[in-house]
Amino acid sequence: MSAVHAMPFPVPRWSVEYLHATPESVLAAPDVLAVIGFGANAPYCDDPRYLRVALEPYGDAPLEVWRAGGPVQRGRDGDVAWAEDGALQFGAIELDEGDDAALGRSDIEATADRLYRRLVEFVQARGYPHLLRVWNYLDGITVGEGDLERYRQFCVGRARGLGTVDPHALPAATAIGQVNADDATRRLQVYWLASRVPGTPLENPRQISAYRYPRQYGPQPPSFARAMLPPLGSTMPLMLSGTAAIVGHESQHADSVGTQLDETLANFDSLIAVARAQWPTLPAGFGAHSPLKIYVRDRDELEAVKRALDTRLPPDVPRVVLHAAVCRRELRVEIDGVHG
Repeated sequence: MSAVHAMPFPVPRWSVEYLHATPESVLAAPDVLAVIGFGANAPYCDDPRYLRVALEPYGDAPLEVWRAGGPVQRGRDGDVAWAEDGALQFGAIELDEGDDAALGRSDIEATADRLYRRLVEFVQARGYPHLLRVWNYLDGITVGEGDLERYRQFCVGRARGLGTVDPHALPAATAIGQVNADDATRRLQVYWLASRVPGTPLENPRQISAYRYPRQYGPQPPSFARAMLPPLGSTMPLMLSGTAAIVGHESQHADSVGTQLDETLANFDSLIAVARAQWPTLPAGFGAHSPLKIYVRDRDELEAVKRALDTRLPPDVPRVVLHAAVCRRELRVEIDGVHG
């Protein structure tokens, strides 16, 4: 977004791209804030800016590369891997779930609480208190019935760990499950982009704000905004939360992944229109500067979704298709990304 006033620190600059390269070659650039590899075949690298995500890609499997506005410092602080350029911070925490003897299973609620308390403590201590964008990857996301469903328990733990937060200041976020994860090795992986100054959360007029969902979706509504406008004066894209075929608060088209995909793209059209009201030069539709991640629940539908995207999106839209579980069992596909 265009500058409106001078900042007492570097102007936030951030871009995302998909590259076919080795982590080491990409990380050699001084402005690289983070690199993310997908799937079991993603290479290993001990740089704290590099993160392996266990979700399996379908077809093309590039690295996701985040670039900042200048030279990046990085390090590890206990269980936190981090990188900063003076304006923005990348951070990541991965915690194995503890066992709850009374429940006879791993405890995602307590793990989410512990992780988010650590996250909040860390970003505040480092001077990047404003979460802009968060990704949450957890095993068995829809395992359990009613309020014992793991996603609902995760939402309780996340809210408790975040503490008292104005719901109108929540970050954009994604919560996605790994498919066929081993119960014995359940792990919560969270990574984020934080800033010294806040962005502007956006909501979608086609959808009820997630933090206002009715009780039928669990004791604690999800803690995220539908999108995040970047800080004023920055050079950054619009950040899009995980988006699916939800209208109001209800899932749509449970019997058709193609129709769910159309509804998801309609939600993005609506959200981008809201963003353009504040950012008129933002492109009205996806293009070369709109890298997307597409999460598909059923392995048998990966190819169908890939083909559908080829017809529904411009050919220059960068995208990675991942086999992953969406947070509602009836939802077959979810998409997140950036735009601008």
